[in-house]
Amino acid sequence: MIDAKKPLRVLVSEGSSTSGRETITILGLAGHHVEVCDPSRWCLARYSRFVRKYHHCPPLRTDPAGYLRFVERLLASRRFDVLLPTHEQGFLFARAAARLASHAGVALPDFAVYRAVHSKAGFSRLLDQLGLPQPPTRIVRSADELRDGLRFPSVVKTSVGTASRGVWFVRDAGDLNRALYDLESSGDLAGEVLVQDLITGTVEKAQSVFCRGTLIGFHAYRQIAAGVGGGEAIKESVSRPAIRAALERIGAHLGWHGALSVDVIMPLDSATPLLIDCNPRLVEPMNAYQSGTDLVDLLLRVSLGETPAPLAESRAGVRTHLAMQALLGNASRDGTRRDLIRECGRIAAGEGLYRGSTEELTPVRLDWLSAVPLGMTAALLLASPPIAASLARGGFGAHLLDRGSIRTIESEQFLLGLSASRPGESQDP
Repeated sequence: MIDAKKPLRVLVSEGSSTSGRETITILGLAGHHVEVCDPSRWCLARYSRFVRKYHHCPPLRTDPAGYLRFVERLLASRRFDVLLPTHEQGFLFARAAARLASHAGVALPDFAVYRAVHSKAGFSRLLDQLGLPQPPTRIVRSADELRDGLRFPSVVKTSVGTASRGVWFVRDAGDLNRALYDLESSGDLAGEVLVQDLITGTVEKAQSVFCRGTLIGFHAYRQIAAGVGGGEAIKESVSRPAIRAALERIGAHLGWHGALSVDVIMPLDSATPLLIDCNPRLVEPMNAYQSGTDLVDLLLRVSLGETPAPLAESRAGVRTHLAMQALLGNASRDGTRRDLIRECGRIAAGEGLYRGSTEELTPVRLDWLSAVPLGMTAALLLASPPIAASLARGGFGAHLLDRGSIRTIESEQFLLGLSASRPGESQDP
């Protein structure tokens, strides 16, 4: 067995997401050899001193088979210890687990289990089955059912979506008509759509690592300030035994293996946390790392076949921020150039909500190259604050799945087609 305490060769599955970028920082600080594959030549990971090599790969969204072949050839030719899925690539890797097992360690559950929680409708059904709390939820399959099953205010969600894609806040008839138009235009009403009562409360997230159904690492944080698209700009670690217990039940029931995260609403009028979403991966693990819980290291150990002892509870009250998200959020809320300059000043001086907070996405003092995307974002927003929406959409790129690529991966023909081409038959990437 490989010793996870020694420097490992790790292939990170993408470099565009905030979660992937934070994982790279943690891996680099631990001294691991990090390589990244991503379809974007300008992904966040290109601007890190911790990335030893970048590999330009086919897009997961439009060519999942090509992306998988590329990763297989890379694993076979460069001898990695661990393949680390940091975003939706885990869906593909779980489907093709038998093909990857001989090349590198990877911690993922069975595909049927992964698929169940990757779907918002599947996760909602699981919560009902386990008797775990969620907002009042209806699953609909047509425009008529959506109209009949909705009461204002509500949240409408496509069954598959990430990074706040496929989510509409419906407070009146106008919002409903816009949501219906978007759903019908995209063809999403051909599948399942969730309608949940809109609950007023604080957004929180929890992340965990499981080893064959046993919870061995847990961390939770609450949103202090929102960025663009509802993501966290400033967050603070919290102690949440009730959420930990809910995650423990979910993981034990599924026999989960690897990383698992949930989104939660803490209602203003209740002490009961309501689970609203699930991500079968680690989501932005740097707050946990700063709070004394290294979930990335734990995931490496599980990937290598170890059975680590459960980690102690992380420290509460640790505040971290993502400067890029903060600036994008400021601009997206009709912020002016003066507002942006003031926000930059508060971030640089550690004032206001940033007092005692640590940068987690672009840690310039640790990784000087991360100043490039941060500086470019600030410059573009100062030149034109309304550009925030289009800059945010740039994160929803070819490294993510859509309904078409999901159907392709799920199909019987997908693995049959791959079997005709083994990794050694093509040139190395």
